[in-house]
Amino acid sequence: MSSHVVVIAIDGPSGSGKSSVSKAVAARLGLAYLDTGAMYRAATLWCVGRGTDLADEAAVAHAVRVMPLVSGLDPDAPTVHLDGRDVSEAIRTTEVSTAVSQVATNLEVRAELRRRQRRTIEAEAAADGFSGGRGIVAEGRDITTVVAPDADVRVLLTASEEARLRRRSLEVHGAADESAVEATRDQVLRRDRDDATVSQFEVAADGVVTVDSSDLDFDQTVDAVLAVVTQVTA
Repeated sequence: MSSHVVVIAIDGPSGSGKSSVSKAVAARLGLAYLDTGAMYRAATLWCVGRGTDLADEAAVAHAVRVMPLVSGLDPDAPTVHLDGRDVSEAIRTTEVSTAVSQVATNLEVRAELRRRQRRTIEAEAAADGFSGGRGIVAEGRDITTVVAPDADVRVLLTASEEARLRRRSLEVHGAADESAVEATRDQVLRRDRDDATVSQFEVAADGVVTVDSSDLDFDQTVDAVLAVVTQVTA
């Protein structure tokens, strides 16, 4: 791989494994890691904590513009701080998962968080960034098409609906039996359906490489993405 700054953008639907795979790819390559989905979750937690009516789009957008959010970029231990408080676990609660689509489909919120995401990506080109100027792996909705359309490597990580539900069920419930999968179904499919109204992440745009992980285990998926990185940046 060449020595210039590398920006890797990874997109995909819920349960495709993009977060865990992106962290592993960033760790292997010595790059920073940005979880943009966590930013939307943090925005949701921030608004709920302030008592902001999520149906009031203007109020939500204002709250997010003044939100004191710091995203830790270490792929081995990514953190999310709101107003100096570590909310890495708090943003993963069912309450936030249920409400996040209402915030994530607010177009002004998306514009503000995209601006912050681009700023973070650009900062990793500098020697004083987390990566020491090596670059970043950024993952989440819109990354390959809107936030970083000029990224060196753009990957759409996908998997069958069955595989995605099974993985998210294991992650959330610790089991993948029929009842656990059903309990997960609404959260995964509704989030994709809601987000699809404002973001294109289910079909690869021109220049975006699709990696289908339906029949791959975690390590194989990481290797498949690394192979794309090597091929594109060689």
